[in-house]
Amino acid sequence: MATTSHNDIKDGNCEEERLGMVENQLRKRGISDERVLHAMKKVPRHRFVPRECLVSAYADNPLAIGEGQTVSQPYMVALMTQCLELNGHEKVLEIGTGSGYQSAILMELAKSVYSIERITGLAEKAKNTLLELGYNQFEIKVADGTKGWPEEAPFDAIIVTAGAPDIPETLVSQLSEGGRLVIPVGSRFSQELYVCVKKTGKCIKEKNTLCVFVPLIGEYGWDDDERKRS
Repeated sequence: MATTSHNDIKDGNCEEERLGMVENQLRKRGISDERVLHAMKKVPRHRFVPRECLVSAYADNPLAIGEGQTVSQPYMVALMTQCLELNGHEKVLEIGTGSGYQSAILMELAKSVYSIERITGLAEKAKNTLLELGYNQFEIKVADGTKGWPEEAPFDAIIVTAGAPDIPETLVSQLSEGGRLVIPVGSRFSQELYVCVKKTGKCIKEKNTLCVFVPLIGEYGWDDDERKRS
């Protein structure tokens, strides 16, 4: 079986890699939303990882992107996206832009994406990559994501790509009636993925799976000083 080299991926010759990722990592593990699978097959994940990680761009694991952050495992990106049940008309809030990969997947499936990143360098790099790939239905701002984006609320869907100690009420309040919130909740080192649906103003929660994300830092998340001491 032929293997994909660093140069192959750098030059964009990785369609087979993406197809293998979708069929072996996603479809066989229960990702069944064909729109999500199509988006995962289309978006070039290798454009969102550092050069030294190119040969692992389509591997079944998260990858470091600098600043102590990661781009999530493809399966987790697909699972969280599937849990949002997007139909193409939604206004989505993403907490934790990171590399911009999850943002690109969301833009393949929703009307618009508003993304918040607390680290300036990551936000700028993600924005540039997304624009280079032709995405334009998004806004990114550098801020405390635990506070949401009240000026643009309500949102039809909210996705949080970092682990929170609890579900921030600030985000629930910015979710539209019937909207869905997907968020990892637990300790700093392990969480459970929650899917929440807002009904009559309240968040109806359901646990999905165990997961591990970097901590959600902010006023309604974890303390950054504590992260630096640990």
